[in-house]
Amino acid sequence: MTAESKIRVACLIGWPAAHSRSPLIHHYWLRTLGIEGGYNIEAVPPEEFAEFVLHLSKHGFVGANVTRPHKERALALSRPDERARAAGAANTLWYENGELRSTNTDIEGFGHNLDACAPGWDAAADALVLGAGGASHAVVFGLLERGVRRVHLANRTPERAHALVDQFGARVDPVPWPAIGEWLPRVDLLVNTTPLGMHGHPALELDAGRLASHAVVADLVYVPLETPLLSAARARGLKTADGLGMLLHQAVRGFELWFGRRPTVTAELRALAEADLARV
Repeated sequence: MTAESKIRVACLIGWPAAHSRSPLIHHYWLRTLGIEGGYNIEAVPPEEFAEFVLHLSKHGFVGANVTRPHKERALALSRPDERARAAGAANTLWYENGELRSTNTDIEGFGHNLDACAPGWDAAADALVLGAGGASHAVVFGLLERGVRRVHLANRTPERAHALVDQFGARVDPVPWPAIGEWLPRVDLLVNTTPLGMHGHPALELDAGRLASHAVVADLVYVPLETPLLSAARARGLKTADGLGMLLHQAVRGFELWFGRRPTVTAELRALAEADLARV
């Protein structure tokens, strides 16, 4: 099968990648919209990523989603749009006039999910973001774009946090990882972009009880659907946004680029994804 075949197929590239629910999402839209197409998972280690992406169409794909740890590399191997360049990471690849293009739909997925779960969240003056990987790039850009005054960034490897500070400028400042607890009472929004709390990873050790009573908490992890961080925040009555909602919303534009129809995030799709996650 080639990129010019009648049946268009996209994929998810990651390492590891088996946990992804992206195939469920895209197959649901293909089915409900009556489109003949496909969406596969491709587990590609870092040392093989460049070869795979640069020959994506020869592997039979019209485009791809890119997840950890490849998002920054995907940016360098394609022609990014303004949003991907600004975020410093790409999560969606497609062909345009034979050229491999890239964008970052994590930005809109993050914002649209928060809009749905915690309307008014963008009135936050201060946000604390945990992690400095590819997803963090999109989150920081999205926060600044929506008018959050200051973003405090904590990462276990300080050099990566400082790199994002250099990229985004004076409205972003680094926070030492051991000092997270001191910052919790000071922020209006807490966002976890790390895999901490995900099945198979260590727990995210922090005391949600130190957050302000008006704080909003977002966790990009969606396996499990309710992470310990979200559970603790909800127990206090805080507004929360989970990683599944972001996953659903970020998938919309990629599907449109590959298959030519703009899908919608429905309650039925959310229920299907939740049921699938419950089997983990």
